[in-house]
Amino acid sequence: MEAENHTALSQFLLLGLSEDPKLQPFLFGLFLTMYLVTVLRNLLIILTVSSDAHLHTPMYFFLSNLSLVDICFISTTVPNMLVNIHTQSKDISYIECLTQTYFFTILVGVDNFLLTIMAYDCFVAICHPLNYTVIMNPQLCVLLVLMSWLITFWVSLIHILLVNRLTSSGTEIPHFFCELAELLKVTSSDTFINNLFVYVATALLGVFPVTGILYSYSQIISSLLKMSSVKKYKAFSTCGSHLCVVSLFCGTALGVYLSSSLTHSSQESSIASVLYTVVTPMLNPFIYSLRNKDMRGALGRLLGTASSRP
Repeated sequence: MEAENHTALSQFLLLGLSEDPKLQPFLFGLFLTMYLVTVLRNLLIILTVSSDAHLHTPMYFFLSNLSLVDICFISTTVPNMLVNIHTQSKDISYIECLTQTYFFTILVGVDNFLLTIMAYDCFVAICHPLNYTVIMNPQLCVLLVLMSWLITFWVSLIHILLVNRLTSSGTEIPHFFCELAELLKVTSSDTFINNLFVYVATALLGVFPVTGILYSYSQIISSLLKMSSVKKYKAFSTCGSHLCVVSLFCGTALGVYLSSSLTHSSQESSIASVLYTVVTPMLNPFIYSLRNKDMRGALGRLLGTASSRP
């Protein structure tokens, strides 16, 4: 979308999940509820981890960062959709659209890297327990998180700069937010370079993290087979919650990919996108708080302290 085209193209139209007027109040109430639940539950996770000294470990440090990313992740898409439904407007400005795409791409990448780092943390805890505190030192933990943000920041920035040079052939985006793939569909320019970088970014932000997760769990499973039943249960409780979150995130992302490949309906693809953009961030804190004994205990102490105050 070349510079001279920006004045003619000042906004896009987000068609949303449905154009049926009767469904709008239901969609507004549903997504507002899911958004509030997601934000409040993830804030509770962050507050619990920061306030309980027993949870000041690498695993819960990464978990609190994951909760922060989930809050930002859902906040890049749902609030704008709620405003559009409430005002019965589908408009989103050109700059707002690119900004939404930019932050969404960053947060997807950071989410993938954090899940990979957490898998590595489980690998070290189970396969190298005696050296765990030495390997997973605070400096390394902070460095891994910062590197995740730095890498995705530059990858997302390059995406936006490449999109910004294209010329649009339409303004309607059949989605409830500005996704990179949808922006490339409404351009009349040659997108070869854009698509090439999409493959590079997918390898860096998608294939590499998944490979790291698979390798970590292959080593974990190999170690578990050599343990007694009691140690197996304790080890599985260490990484069980993370495995559930990884399965949920990868499963929903795979479902979105398959739905977009098997159907030509953009509306069906956008509905499938709800799974990983809204449902997954909402379920993550429930999985960690329900399956993790330490987290349940810390939540109980936090809520008990809060209720005992005058």
